[in-house]
Amino acid sequence: MPRTATDDITQGLRQRPARISPKYFYDQHGSRLFEAITELPEYYPTRTENALMQRHAADIARAVGTGRTLIELGAGNCQKARALCRLVQPACFVGVDISADYLSEAVAGLQNDFPGLDARALGGDMTQGVELPPDIPRTGRLVFYPGSSIGNFDPPHALELLAHMRDMVDDDGGLLIGIDLPKEVAVLEAAYDDAAGVTAEFNRNVLRHVNRLIGSDFDLAQWQHRAFFNHEASRIEMHLEAIADADVRWPGGGRTFVQGERIHTENSYKYPLPVFTDMLERAGFKEAQAWTDERGWFAVVHARP
Repeated sequence: MPRTATDDITQGLRQRPARISPKYFYDQHGSRLFEAITELPEYYPTRTENALMQRHAADIARAVGTGRTLIELGAGNCQKARALCRLVQPACFVGVDISADYLSEAVAGLQNDFPGLDARALGGDMTQGVELPPDIPRTGRLVFYPGSSIGNFDPPHALELLAHMRDMVDDDGGLLIGIDLPKEVAVLEAAYDDAAGVTAEFNRNVLRHVNRLIGSDFDLAQWQHRAFFNHEASRIEMHLEAIADADVRWPGGGRTFVQGERIHTENSYKYPLPVFTDMLERAGFKEAQAWTDERGWFAVVHARP
């Protein structure tokens, strides 16, 4: 039985070091902040992936095929789905996102842009498994997971998610996924700690969301954003660090965080392409075709069972 958000969050807060899952970034305000992050000069992934897909649009369209059922995981504002819909003309679109209200607005906009498209919004946590409506065809499915979000999961969990994506499609289906590749540390760290402080606000907003979800009393002013590259694990880490001792309470529990103590809020793994395609194979995708940008910063991979 899936854990409740309260159980999930409070268990993470009791750990040492404490943790909050990055899925709790995405209330409505957090989703809009992330949209702002994607437009920052330091944040290269979104514009690099978009340019890559435009440059290789014809090849991607040939590989994917038209008229499919397009299922976007972590759909957010559906902007990437909008571009892909123009490219591959799906028969049906299902957007899946944990922020259901934000997603519903986005899918309504997508439906307006493509009047003949059967477009659905499905609020849900993909880490708990995605159950699609029974009238969504099994055949011809394309799972779309752009933006390198697979990097937010530790490798064993990422492998589980990829295997779940494989289970969502039949043998005629496929996966189109974006991954962020290793690069200079200065470029990576700037992307997660921008000069305007938008990522810092996004990180602290998770505490505001947690306060609403579990009734805690985090004071956002007591926490500062930290982001750095962990060379050994090949990942960016984001943390919230207590500026001073912080006594935090929630119904049935609480904890004191001493000055300098951190809450780990996100990882973003940077996979070399051969490592990731090997992971795809272990998840049940036996054929993979990849496109990269000219600097080798990002890759879009089409994988088939």
